[in-house]
Amino acid sequence: MGRNRSPTFKNRQAAGQRLGEALRERDITVDIVLAIPRGGLPIGRPVADALDAPLDIAVAKKIGAPNNPEYAIGAVAADGAVWLNTDVIEQREIPRDYVASTRAEMAEAARQKAQRYRSSESSPTLTGKRVCLVDDGVATGATARACIEQIRQADPERLVLAVPVASPRAMSDLEALVDEVVCLERPSAFRAVGQYYEQFEQVSDEAAMSYLAEE
Repeated sequence: MGRNRSPTFKNRQAAGQRLGEALRERDITVDIVLAIPRGGLPIGRPVADALDAPLDIAVAKKIGAPNNPEYAIGAVAADGAVWLNTDVIEQREIPRDYVASTRAEMAEAARQKAQRYRSSESSPTLTGKRVCLVDDGVATGATARACIEQIRQADPERLVLAVPVASPRAMSDLEALVDEVVCLERPSAFRAVGQYYEQFEQVSDEAAMSYLAEE
């Protein structure tokens, strides 16, 4: 009767507070925290507060498979930085023109979303900075990969990826792309990020943007 295990986190804000504490315990200091909207912003606000750092965003959109847009074959960031799962694309024989057109469409959607969230036109300067990228969890890692690629192109001094929960397989792949990882839970029986939260309602754009306004 009921679940075999209780959710690990009450909600995103509580998870963000625990994540911020974990970062401080490891003496991690950063110049800026970047949250992946929308679910990453309720995580990013308490993390940024704990580290006494400004909060901004890193935006990417998944590139979905033909006839199955929920299945990510890649992701593209607001500046066009892209990650493609070439193995899946080749195995499924997904046409190059589909990948190219969907990539362009999603890049524009990501750019518009970033513009909508920011009060200014310009994105923060990351060159030579210590950056912490946060989200509410990692399932496939596609969106995180595109955001990491975007940040890496700016040549930061250091890049830390911090999430409350993640698929062990996806996180193992991501660890090679950043300087340090802080992940509170890596369940061996991982199925979906939401199963580890007691409350995991969808975050609206308006609610997500309110966390940016709390500086």
